[in-house]
Amino acid sequence: MARKATNELLQKAKKQKNDEFYTQLADIESELQHYESHFKGKVVYCNCDDPHISNFFRYFVSRFKKLELKKVIAACYKEQNVDLFNTGKNNHGFFFEYTGTELTGTDPKTANIVYFKGDGDFRSHESIALLKQSDIIVTNPPFSLFREYVAQLMRYDKKFLIIGNINAITYKEIFKLIQDNKAWLGVNLGRGISGFIVPAHYELYGTETKINELGERIISPNNCLWLTNLDNFIRHEDILLTKNYIGYEQEYPKYDNYDGINVNRTKDIPQDYCGYMGVPITFLHKFNPHQFEIIKFRKGNDKKDLSINGKCPYFRIIIKNKHANPKIKHLTDKYQSVSLK
Repeated sequence: MARKATNELLQKAKKQKNDEFYTQLADIESELQHYESHFKGKVVYCNCDDPHISNFFRYFVSRFKKLELKKVIAACYKEQNVDLFNTGKNNHGFFFEYTGTELTGTDPKTANIVYFKGDGDFRSHESIALLKQSDIIVTNPPFSLFREYVAQLMRYDKKFLIIGNINAITYKEIFKLIQDNKAWLGVNLGRGISGFIVPAHYELYGTETKINELGERIISPNNCLWLTNLDNFIRHEDILLTKNYIGYEQEYPKYDNYDGINVNRTKDIPQDYCGYMGVPITFLHKFNPHQFEIIKFRKGNDKKDLSINGKCPYFRIIIKNKHANPKIKHLTDKYQSVSLK
């Protein structure tokens, strides 16, 4: 039975660096369906995944021929809950390479596991050696190490599709990648990611929790996203703009410390405003780099948080519409558009 609570579980996990959140297969299928064309002939590395239990590994093995993959590698850190999952036998990390013939059916329990000499941490030289030979990284990395994890992917110039907390957008390192068009949000976020499987020793408190029909303990924080540098359809669909600034100036107050207007909701972005606008961070889920330019995050000219009459709204991203025309009063069909709910 599901119950509502707070966001305490993820916060507690972050503080304790306890990151055993396992992604459900349904959520992987829901996101990965939008990227199938990227995987032909590629080596996929799931470097935070025990092949015995990882649904990422299960997904790629079961679709190996359909996606025309070259290889799938799943690697695991040594600290797994052995009693719960019946996995590792010692203090070493382990990995398995699948090239299409090693398994009977798609059961990873028959995998021929190879043990690292070390602990299998994604930062270890053994894991990095596997990273270097891989093309695309797909996994749910430790949220507590998200900055470091993404920095490694960028250092080795890897394509990736990973899960993180929505607040990762506010990290200056991650925001800079989005601003520079080196990373962007995936298709699903928030309630579009239905929840994570957690071990038995986790307390079932979070925003929503349940035990499913398989006996798996699920938490649904509803505040996670996919971060990627694989192209997807959202980046090519304009946001449908139906509001005007001219004649409705009172609905768009100006900031005290920046030459720009505040927009409380993405769907309220005016089509006729040529200047700078502050929008919620959820705007990034609909961001089309051909339609908008990202200018900066959160701060005004005085290096303080953006403010209106001395009060600071929640985090804002400063953007500019590349095609705004103050003379237009109606939509045109110049751009392919998508409406927001």
